[in-house]
Amino acid sequence: RYCHVNVPDELLRDLLPGPVTLVLKRSEELNKDLNPFTSLVGVRIPNHPFIRELARACSGPLALTSANISCQASTLTVTEFQDLWPQLSLIIDGGPIGDVQSPECRLGSTVVDLSVSGKFTIIRPGCALTSTVEILRQKYGLIPESS
Repeated sequence: RYCHVNVPDELLRDLLPGPVTLVLKRSEELNKDLNPFTSLVGVRIPNHPFIRELARACSGPLALTSANISCQASTLTVTEFQDLWPQLSLIIDGGPIGDVQSPECRLGSTVVDLSVSGKFTIIRPGCALTSTVEILRQKYGLIPESS
């Protein structure tokens, strides 16, 4: 509804929910104030029960950002971004997201642009790079877009 999906539904099911953000062409229905200077939008469905239940309770898309300062490691618990609390309107503690001892969990999601049919571009390697590229190339025959 909020983006133009130009990949098979099975590909979506192979990558979502999980640690992957798919970048697709936005639809006219998406609020124009979200990413106003691009025709693309990132779509992510986390594999975390709390956030998925929260998303189900909302009538529209959630515009979110990681609770960290850009270019810093991803936070996995609410206490890890305590310094940002005064700037936030609401903090909900749904428990840790991932293994707090694993450096891989702090890489953030793998961000892949699928807006060009038959091709993909990795925007951010993230924590699921190897498995994502394997699915895109081997199972669906997509080719990496030249930089």
